[in-house]
Amino acid sequence: MTIRRSARARIVLSIALLLAFSTVVSTLALRQILLARVDARIEAALAQEVTELRRLAGQTGGDDVQRLFDLFLARDVPDEGEASFTFVNGRPYRSNADLGTSEVLLDRVRGLGTVEDVTRGDVEGFRYLAVPITDDGERRGVFVVTADLDHERAEVAEAVQVAAAIALAMAALVCALAFVAVGRILAPLRALGATARSIESGDDLTRRIDVRGDDEIADLGHRFNAMLDRLERAFALQREFVSDAGHELRTPITIIRGHLELLDREPETLAVVTDELDRMSRFVEDLLTLAKAERPDFLHLGALDLDLLTEELMAKASALAPRDWTLEHTGAGLLTGDRQRLTQAVMNLAHNAVQHTSDGDRIALGSELRGGEARIWVADSGPGVPIADHERIFERHARSADGDGAGLGLAIVRTIAQAHGGRIELDSEPGAGARFTIVIPL
Repeated sequence: MTIRRSARARIVLSIALLLAFSTVVSTLALRQILLARVDARIEAALAQEVTELRRLAGQTGGDDVQRLFDLFLARDVPDEGEASFTFVNGRPYRSNADLGTSEVLLDRVRGLGTVEDVTRGDVEGFRYLAVPITDDGERRGVFVVTADLDHERAEVAEAVQVAAAIALAMAALVCALAFVAVGRILAPLRALGATARSIESGDDLTRRIDVRGDDEIADLGHRFNAMLDRLERAFALQREFVSDAGHELRTPITIIRGHLELLDREPETLAVVTDELDRMSRFVEDLLTLAKAERPDFLHLGALDLDLLTEELMAKASALAPRDWTLEHTGAGLLTGDRQRLTQAVMNLAHNAVQHTSDGDRIALGSELRGGEARIWVADSGPGVPIADHERIFERHARSADGDGAGLGLAIVRTIAQAHGGRIELDSEPGAGARFTIVIPL
């Protein structure tokens, strides 16, 4: 299992995504909150300047606007990014703005020298507040105070960047710690998976999971161990049954055959009984083969020379019955397989071909290496297999549409092919013979 597909990685990835989402949302929220506070602070600072000017006007009487502005500008200590402008009779009077003030702002401020009411607004990154100074309803001057929004917002952006960097660093640290913590939490599940894979490969049915704790995973481990106990007992009983059944069935068949051979009466009856005993003996062997197919020692793999194996198979098959045996092709190369089981499978195919042909009919056998696979086939010139029966004849005790019993031979062939990681292929049409091919990956 790769890291990308593991539960541990998915959990940590989910945590990382949640942390990233919360970081983005919290950073955006923090930015909006800080910007709102900056706006409120700027508004309060501008209003404070106007309040101080009006207080000073109340102390001095406010008759001389020029003197009022002179006193205010002399006493005023502007905040960073803040500037004040004064107008008398619509003309600029004095200001504490530095030379770096925006020309666009200065143009806008000059247009505020004749306002009749309190005016506020934003222009090119600055906020301004213009207040007319009146006496007995007569406007005598205008006071304009400005604040640098860009400067304040730059500080907010810097603070947000620092907060985001800290949040991302914490998210990375949390993900690293979560990776370790989740790994410890999921350790029993990994042990469960390793045990299951070991059992699947047939290595050891006695392995158990070391369960600790009393949480849901520990309960799963206890239940899995209990299931393994039952499986081990079931497999043990199955092996004992197969062994006992094979022994108990073989012994009476051997005894009956021995006594029949001693009799010399009615040779035709004896031939029929002997033939049935032979068929029963093959049936017992086939049952034992299928029962052993799930056992880990079913195959004894080794390197096989395909051309030598093909020649041996041809020699054994041609002795089954008088047919026109033909070696169509011999593949050259090595494959990994069980010589005895592959021979058993091909002999079953050859025996099946003999049953569906007559003396002198053609039966071909061959092999080849193609596309990373070894292919061994047996082809006959018999009646063929109906298309509807192509899959069914490989089932145990299956019968074809015409009632012909397929027995266990073809089921064993498919079992042996699948045990090698391969398959069995059938190419046949009614009246055109049949070709059975065992395909084994190299």
